[in-house]
Amino acid sequence: MRRSPWATLTVLALAQFIVVLDVTIVNVALPDIQSDLGFSTDGLQWVISAYTLLFGGFLLLGGRAADLLGSRRVFIAGLALFGVTSLAGGLAGSPGLLIAARAVQGLGGALLSPAALSILTVTFEHGRRRNIAMGVWGGLAGLGGTLGVVAGGLLVDSFSWRWVFIVNVPIVVALVLVTPVFVRHIAPHRGNRSFDLLGAVLGTGGLLALVYGVVRAEPVGWSSPEVIGFLAGGVLLLTGFVLVEARAKAPLVPLGLLRSRALSTASGALALNGAAFLSMFFLTAIFLQQVRGGSALRAGVEFLPMGGAAIAAAVLCTPLVGRFGTKPVQLGGALLSLAGLVLLAQAGAHDGYAGRLLPGLILFGAGIIGVGVPAQIAAVVDVQHHEAGSASGVVTAFNQVGGALGLAVVSTLSTSRVNDAVASGTGQTDALVQGFHRGLLVAAAFAVVNIAITLAAPRLSPAPDQIAEAAAAA
Repeated sequence: MRRSPWATLTVLALAQFIVVLDVTIVNVALPDIQSDLGFSTDGLQWVISAYTLLFGGFLLLGGRAADLLGSRRVFIAGLALFGVTSLAGGLAGSPGLLIAARAVQGLGGALLSPAALSILTVTFEHGRRRNIAMGVWGGLAGLGGTLGVVAGGLLVDSFSWRWVFIVNVPIVVALVLVTPVFVRHIAPHRGNRSFDLLGAVLGTGGLLALVYGVVRAEPVGWSSPEVIGFLAGGVLLLTGFVLVEARAKAPLVPLGLLRSRALSTASGALALNGAAFLSMFFLTAIFLQQVRGGSALRAGVEFLPMGGAAIAAAVLCTPLVGRFGTKPVQLGGALLSLAGLVLLAQAGAHDGYAGRLLPGLILFGAGIIGVGVPAQIAAVVDVQHHEAGSASGVVTAFNQVGGALGLAVVSTLSTSRVNDAVASGTGQTDALVQGFHRGLLVAAAFAVVNIAITLAAPRLSPAPDQIAEAAAAA
C-alpha cells in the first residue's frame, strides 16, 4: 500500500510534540501537585528529574533498539508505554507512584523519539524534501514546549493537575491506531545485534544515584552516610559505564567521538544549557504561583514571551551560524542566558511583571536557543558523516542528563536557603524569594561556565549544505 510521506510526517511530528509538551506542561502544575500529594520541597523536583533522567539515560538505547527491532515496532511500543504511564501518572495517589510513572514515561519517550526520527529520515530522501520535513518536525516540537505552559495552566485551573497527564491518553490511542495505516514497516538492520543494555543500566543507574545523593544532602547533610554512599555508588556505576563502553562491540556512546573538541565542548555546553533551563523553569513556575499568587494559567501566559523569544532565536540562529560561524553565535547565546538569569534573580514578590520578569524571560529564552542551535550544529559537522546520528544522540543525552543533575543541585541549594531563612525567623514569602534568588544565581553560574566552555570551543564555519544536514541529524 502506498503511503503519503506527509501523512507519515504528521503522525511522527504529533508524537514528538507530546514528548516535548510533557517536559513543560508539568511545570505550572507543580504547586498543585505538591499540595495535593504532600510532596516535600526537596522531593518535588523528582517529578521533572525522573522523566528527564530516564529519557536521557535510555535515549541512545532507544535508537539502537529501533535499528535492530524495526523503527515502526519500537515507535508503537514507546507510544503505548508513554500513554499507559501518562494514565498512571494522572491517577497516582502518592508521590512515589507519580515519580515511578514519570520515570517509565521518560523511558517511553526514549523509545519513541529516536524511532520516529529514524522513520522520518528513511521516509524523506536527502535534500529539500527532507529539510522541509525536519523543519516541520522541529517547529512542532518547539511549539509543544511553548504551548505546554499555557495548556498546563488551562488544564490545572479548569480541571485539576491530573489532566496534564491524562490529556496524553486519547492522543496516544489515536496515534497507535493510525500508525500502521500511515507509517510503513521498516526492516531491522542486519549485522551486529548488540544492545549494550548493561551500558544503559550502569549509566542511568549512576546518574540516578548521584541525583538522589545531591537531593538528600539538604535534609540529612552532605556528611551523612546515606549521601556519601549514594554519591560514591554513583561514581562507581559511572566508572563501570565507561569501562563497558570502552570494550563494547556496539557501544551506546562511542568514546572515540569525544576526542572531537567540537563534540566534547558542545556536549558540555548543552549539559549546562539543560541545567540552566530546567532550573529556571522549575523555580520560576513555583515563584509565579506560590510567591506572587498567580494562577496556573496566568503563570503559563507569563512564560509565553520566553517561548516566543526562543522561536525567534531558532529562526535567526541558523543563518547567523552560516554567516559568522558556530562560536560567536554560541557565545552570544551564553551571554544572553546569563543576562536573563541575573535580571530574573532581582525580581521580588511585589515587583511589576513588565519591569522585572519580562526582560529576563525574553533574554533567557533567546539565549538558551542561541547556545543550543550552534552547539548541535558544531557537534554533528565535526564528525564523519556516518557518525552524525551517534553524535546527535550523544549531545541530546547530555542535554537531558545535564538538566536533571543541574536541577538537583539548584533545587537542593534553593531549598536549603529557604529552610535557613525560615529557621532564622523570616516570613515564608520572603524566605521563598531568597531561595528563588539563590537558585537563579546558581543557574547563572552554570551560564558563566558555559561562556568559558564556548571560548574553548573551535570556531567552525560550515557550508549551507552542511548546516542543513546537521539540522536534519539534530
